[in-house]
Amino acid sequence: MSSNDAERPAQSVFRTSSFCAAGECLEVGQQDGLIILRDSTRPHDGLLHYGAGEWRSFLRGIKEGRYDDLSS
Repeated sequence: MSSNDAERPAQSVFRTSSFCAAGECLEVGQQDGLIILRDSTRPHDGLLHYGAGEWRSFLRGIKEGRYDDLSS
């Protein structure tokens, strides 16, 4: 087993947005109370892990428009 295998969740089911037509998307999964993100084009290159509270805060920020203008 490689060191990358130890980081990869064994049974997490990843989902993509219905807006993901080209296949180059962010995939979201959940395991052991963590939200897991990965790049659909490179699913074995590493994962980002977030706690449920961090994820809810991020989603709330999206809904409030906090990230609508990232140019500044």
